[in-house]
Amino acid sequence: MAEADALIIRLHGQVVGTLTHLGGDRTIFSFAEAYMAPADRPILSLGFKGEAGLLAETVPTQRRLAPFFANLLPEGPLRTYLAARAGVNAGWEFPLLRALGHDLPGAITATAADDDASPGRQPAPPPGQATPPGGALRFSLAGVQLKFSAVRNPGRRGGLTIPARGEGGDWIVKLPSAHFAGVPENEFAMMTLARAVGIDVPEIALIAMDQIAGLPEGIAALKAPAFAIRRFDRSAAGPVHVEDFAQVYGVYPDRKYTGARLRGIAKVLAAEAPVESLDEFIRRVTFTVLIGNGDMHLKNWSLIYPDQRRAQRAPAYDFVSTIPYIPGDSLALKAYKARAFTDVTFAEIAALAAWAGAPAYGAVQIARETTGRFLDAWGQEKSSLPLDAATVASIDTHLARLALGTGD
Repeated sequence: MAEADALIIRLHGQVVGTLTHLGGDRTIFSFAEAYMAPADRPILSLGFKGEAGLLAETVPTQRRLAPFFANLLPEGPLRTYLAARAGVNAGWEFPLLRALGHDLPGAITATAADDDASPGRQPAPPPGQATPPGGALRFSLAGVQLKFSAVRNPGRRGGLTIPARGEGGDWIVKLPSAHFAGVPENEFAMMTLARAVGIDVPEIALIAMDQIAGLPEGIAALKAPAFAIRRFDRSAAGPVHVEDFAQVYGVYPDRKYTGARLRGIAKVLAAEAPVESLDEFIRRVTFTVLIGNGDMHLKNWSLIYPDQRRAQRAPAYDFVSTIPYIPGDSLALKAYKARAFTDVTFAEIAALAAWAGAPAYGAVQIARETTGRFLDAWGQEKSSLPLDAATVASIDTHLARLALGTGD
């Protein structure tokens, strides 16, 4: 890399700052004065919010980017795959962000000043056109599981197409797991149940692999279906800004299980978002316990900025029952004090709400209502959902052990 490589960071097309490589594998982010001046500027992240307004001072980081930007990048196998396609080292975050910076989560772009892929660049190849040999699928969907950005293709009987550059998709396609059977079916079922109890869930689908065009060679041969979910950070009017709670708290992805508690997320929502966002949060915490989802870490809770300035809770995503795969699993983040699913009582829900300064009684009412609606939906739908008998039995056994299920 050159001594003074720089990436221009834009939010909704507006320059908000510059991420500069200082040499010696150090980087620093600085805000643009034009972005800092107006009080009604679009919000980049609550993590940059200080007592007196925007935090203008940032410190250099070594090898890794600052946490907000590090959390824009994928993890695990997805990161390794995309880094290889882009021809960069997966451990060097600055060049990886430069390679993936045209289609990041939310309304952020990160492009070199002289990059012809900045605003005004030539459009991407038509959907379905093959990616050039050695070319990168240039998108960044933060997370671990191998997944792709896709567009709906009416010509394929409701199927999806992976764009040649991986850019511009308004769906996320999550492939079957190499380690656990039935994960796409599990996620589809849990998201279906979430909608049934009143949780805000985007459009979802289970799609046969042969109905997805443009997948890399070899992947399309997988026999299990893929899970698809419409991206809530994309709209007809353009990208919608989002951030996850690892970005809000300014922690790196490897601290997503330890960087905060659920009560902390509740406190942020109570301070920054409309009251209905906190109500929905209580509903989702309850649902997470009921299905035995041990993977609702900081990156699986997000804020969305529909008007670019005021935070709201984002729609739900990544609901999976983990207990069929990991018997004895527990909450990814402590609630108020409890981590074991069996320790989450209505009193624990009340304490979590009270910590956030919200009425405890109202939170308990929401939790009770959610529990009742879930038990009704589960009883009626479990035999028709795409779940194997072992998964159904695992969830049934789990529910029988829960304090929430007994009304305590």
